[in-house]
Amino acid sequence: VVGLSGGVDSSVAAYLLKEQGYDVIGLFMKNWHDDSVTISEECPWLEDSNDALIVAEKLGIPFQTVDLSVEYKERIVDYMFREYEMGRTPNPDVLCNREIKFDVFLKIALQLGADFVATGHYCRKGIIQNTDGTETYQLLSGKDDNKDQSYFLCQLSQEQLSKTLFPIGELTKPEVRKIAAKMDLITADKKDSQGLCFIGKVRLPEFLQQQLKPKQGKIIEIPADGEKYIRPIPNFDGKIPELEFFAEKPAYNITDGKIVGEHKGAHYFTKGQRKGLHVGGTKEPLFVIETDVNENVIYTGQGKSHPGLYRRTLFVNDEEIHWVRKDLAMLVDEKLEIKARIRYRQELQNATLYKVDGGMFVDFENMQSAITEGQFVAWYIDEELIGSGVIS
Repeated sequence: VVGLSGGVDSSVAAYLLKEQGYDVIGLFMKNWHDDSVTISEECPWLEDSNDALIVAEKLGIPFQTVDLSVEYKERIVDYMFREYEMGRTPNPDVLCNREIKFDVFLKIALQLGADFVATGHYCRKGIIQNTDGTETYQLLSGKDDNKDQSYFLCQLSQEQLSKTLFPIGELTKPEVRKIAAKMDLITADKKDSQGLCFIGKVRLPEFLQQQLKPKQGKIIEIPADGEKYIRPIPNFDGKIPELEFFAEKPAYNITDGKIVGEHKGAHYFTKGQRKGLHVGGTKEPLFVIETDVNENVIYTGQGKSHPGLYRRTLFVNDEEIHWVRKDLAMLVDEKLEIKARIRYRQELQNATLYKVDGGMFVDFENMQSAITEGQFVAWYIDEELIGSGVIS
């Protein structure tokens, strides 16, 4: 069963599987009903499901639509509101893969008698044959460095990977478009979709306002040479105190800076954000360096090199650590050198994992900008994504 989203990637995935001799069924997932908050011209689901249908007809494969909007609301939308209310910034795309495409959708496909689900993700699956006759599955980055989507699948399990195929993982985006054009598929030149998986483009603040009430609050600018950033580095007795020191973020107070404007709710903003502040007259643009949802205050700093944006170390709580490769899971006091990223399309960064009681530190070689609670950190060995966690 191929998840046909109405885009070029899943169209070509379906075509390639058919070429390889698989019996292919196309399924379109409908995940959202409320059209009042979508930006209508920007790919409402109707147009996408029509494109998916046309592709299925062209390829001569059966097609149907499944309505997953109830599960989607329970598992994704509610999770987003919860995270925002806690002052964290959720990643619905990572969750959507774990909870919807590779869980609810996968189960529907298996009920239809399918052996595998396939998607148009730019990533690859490796298989290690174990000595006891079992198999271990690897989540490998896509061949197209520009489009590698392994990060979005960082929460998948061995069980989910065992039933999954990624037909376009060996291809680059231009190659995929070329195949679609050669096969005369309607999606060949279609723009890549942006935004919440399968909802189409949603205006985030309006989308949030349905649940989170707007409330006026102050925007504070913190000077780059503020006292908060002048911390003498103590002599540490051991590694853990050192990691705790570098993972700690400054605690801001209104008196630490000056009021430069007002906003309509701290929970609408996220660290590193520049747009939507509507404060002019600064030499360099203002970036959000911290939001305080309890006091409803946004703290900002001028320029993207403001020290308030940078930290070297982050922490993941035990219950939010996920190993794609369970056989590589770490024990307390172990450390592991890896490469990691804290957002999609970020270049992989050198880092070390330190497993401690209660969780794990990810200690980067270089300072990282806008480490954001609620987002996922994913760690790799070479081109294999072996685990991930929610930044706490």
